[in-house]
Amino acid sequence: MRGLRSLGGLLVVLIALGAYLYFVESKRTPGDDTPKKDKVFAVASDAIDEISIKAESGESTTLKKTGTEWQIVGPAAAPVDAAEVSGITTNLSTLEQQRVIDDNPSDLKEFGLAQPRIEIRFKTGAQEHTLLVGSKTPTGADLYAKTAAQSKVFLIASFLDSTFNRTSFDLRDKTALKFEQDATDSVEIATPARTIRFSKTNGQWQIAQPAAGRSDADAIAGLLARLNGLQMKTLAAAEATDLTQYGLDTPSASVQLGAGSSVARLLVGSAASEGNVYARDASRPAIFTIEASLLDELKKDAGEYRQKDLFDARAFNTTRLEVARAGQTTVFEKTTGKDKDGKDEEKWRQTAPSAKDVNRVTLDALLSALTSARATSFVDKPAAAAKSEATFSLGFDERKSERVSFLRAGSDAFAVREGSTGAARIETSVLDVILKALDEIK
Repeated sequence: MRGLRSLGGLLVVLIALGAYLYFVESKRTPGDDTPKKDKVFAVASDAIDEISIKAESGESTTLKKTGTEWQIVGPAAAPVDAAEVSGITTNLSTLEQQRVIDDNPSDLKEFGLAQPRIEIRFKTGAQEHTLLVGSKTPTGADLYAKTAAQSKVFLIASFLDSTFNRTSFDLRDKTALKFEQDATDSVEIATPARTIRFSKTNGQWQIAQPAAGRSDADAIAGLLARLNGLQMKTLAAAEATDLTQYGLDTPSASVQLGAGSSVARLLVGSAASEGNVYARDASRPAIFTIEASLLDELKKDAGEYRQKDLFDARAFNTTRLEVARAGQTTVFEKTTGKDKDGKDEEKWRQTAPSAKDVNRVTLDALLSALTSARATSFVDKPAAAAKSEATFSLGFDERKSERVSFLRAGSDAFAVREGSTGAARIETSVLDVILKALDEIK
């Protein structure tokens, strides 16, 4: 009986504990055991309309918001880096005291707050707030800080050092050249030695100078993308009247981008330090530095921007092939016929000088050799001793057509495309493969 009474008592205790857990503990919200940290400022980020930052370097910067747009107003007017400013306003509005160190310290020197490393003053309407940031704690995990309105010293997270300790250059928009990449329809790259011009018509880029020809769309797209993302590395001068010391009186290179009637132009000058060169947006007075590798790109030969593929057509979309060789012209056309099971299939057929079926595999091999042929470089014209080997005309995409003639001079091979100036150098092995494939058509 005693055992039963003990068991009964234990059951009562367990039932009571279960009820407590259900009715009390289950009502608690997660995280109730974690002490809440006090916010430093009771402000909303979008209510902040003016910020003044004194960085550790001693440099002071003032920013003001008009409507929703921020602008640097001191020490010199400049556009802002929106992401940088957003980071500051957001962190000021959410800033928390990690822990209060001393409610009324007798000496601020031990916290690096007698002469704060960083000082941030900001306004929300007529109300002004000030955050003072001192030294790091011995562990480096936090920063000592206080407000101007209160005497207590508290800790804030150390990662905020890189958010608040910002100079004017850190806070400014560092875009080197502003333009609309997708709207760009002309490009001009000039150096003292030469000028290259490109124009975009019906969505296709063409070389207009020094000689008309097809351009490598990927190369131009890559250049435009690089220019669109180009950032200032340093600011050399907010405004300069003497451009000579920067090599910008006679630039080493310039690039001009057109979009309808609007024009953006970047001037690149002499070498600066640490792998950079001086540069300037022609529409702005500031002199800044950029990566020197851009200057190397702007000095590329025009041939680097030419389309290396000899044909735009591809084997799968070619529907007509005309071959002129040794005084004879042979024409092949793609047709649709029936296979042995009565199903539609594509076939190649010779239509001139005589009509006959041809082996599709061998003709596709010739088309693959032709459409994969690429230039290795470009010259004004083929060698004087060059002799014609064959001329191929491809019809594709309904009414498009293109003609390329192949020539050989000893160990050199050339290709001349109708409508393009100059000639392309090609590997002799490429020409050999094309002619062998032609000979194997049956």
